[in-house]
Amino acid sequence: MNPCETFCTAGIDRRYKLQYWNEVACNSFTPIVSDPDDVRSFDGTIIRGTFGELRMGVARSGAQRVRHLRTHVAQTREARFFLQVQTEGESINRQDGREARISAGGFTLCDTTRPYEMQFHGDNAMLVVGIPHTLLRRHIAFPERVVAIAMSGQEGPSGLLSHFLCNLWSRGWQDLDAAAAERITRVILELLSAAYAEVLSTTAHQSSIATAHRMRIISWIEEHLSDPDLTPAHVAVACRMTPRYMHRIFSQDSETVARYILRRRLEECARSLRQPNPTQTITAISFAMGFNSATHFGRAFRSHYGMSPREFQRQHQV
Repeated sequence: MNPCETFCTAGIDRRYKLQYWNEVACNSFTPIVSDPDDVRSFDGTIIRGTFGELRMGVARSGAQRVRHLRTHVAQTREARFFLQVQTEGESINRQDGREARISAGGFTLCDTTRPYEMQFHGDNAMLVVGIPHTLLRRHIAFPERVVAIAMSGQEGPSGLLSHFLCNLWSRGWQDLDAAAAERITRVILELLSAAYAEVLSTTAHQSSIATAHRMRIISWIEEHLSDPDLTPAHVAVACRMTPRYMHRIFSQDSETVARYILRRRLEECARSLRQPNPTQTITAISFAMGFNSATHFGRAFRSHYGMSPREFQRQHQV
């Protein structure tokens, strides 16, 4: 696994400390802006790393307000849910009109594809686990419906998950190999699914049919992702529904069917480009994932990841 990186504001010139903190936070998690209660005395530390498909990090700081604004949403390159476990202090987390107040051991979810904010009134520490949208949706059908809901983390599945993550972080997780990380990731996602099962059951009566249809759509897309003829129209026909109804189901997630297909193809291409000693050319990788134009693939990849496929591959082969 990749070693952890540590960033600290201690020793940074006071004039540039906030800028440094914001840059590190954006690079570690997602585009955000921090407004400390007292800029002069504010300090913070971020320790971050990757764990298979997950991003993990602990942020320690003084009192501050953190916001992920609409302008930040537009800059977000990877759609992720953040599982935020409060390890010290307290926080208030807001998204979609809901407010979750959590203390040590408690946790909540937030979605990087929509605005959110966090308020810390004193010294605190938070363990953050970044989970790709597509990965979490395999375990929770509509995770956006449980953002900003406080989970106590004291008993039952939520308690098991909170303790498991805190122990994992403190026991040298960065030394585990890729196979172990994949197995442990499955455990984390199963515990997360169990923790939110009861919450979701209270709202499922109005959305069970739409949820079932959406999961059928996603399943069909995933099975045919490499088909160059895969289009929203073909998906609608295969799933025996009108294009209008299909798009209405997806509109609840702020992502069209076409954008979902494109994003998933790009993510799978990026996965192949990250592999050590690749056996395929970049063009072959893109064509194998349904792209029929190297130029279109290059433009789409740069738009999504902020760099060309070759630059991305070189960066991940170091």
